[in-house]
Amino acid sequence: SDLSYDSDEDYRLAQREWEESMQELRQLALVLLLPWVGKFLGRKTGYWLYDRYKRVGLGRTFFL
Repeated sequence: SDLSYDSDEDYRLAQREWEESMQELRQLALVLLLPWVGKFLGRKTGYWLYDRYKRVGLGRTFFL
């Protein structure tokens, strides 16, 4: 009975450590990926807007 209890406790401890490790990996991925994605999308949008400005100017058609 004591062996079963220790085994269950070890399993719960290992499961908790695994979940904490996965949460840390998710946070690390967000810290690394979000700035890169934001930079990429910002540049892409900037190039697109500048190209549109060169083609149609900054009149009413630019915003439509």
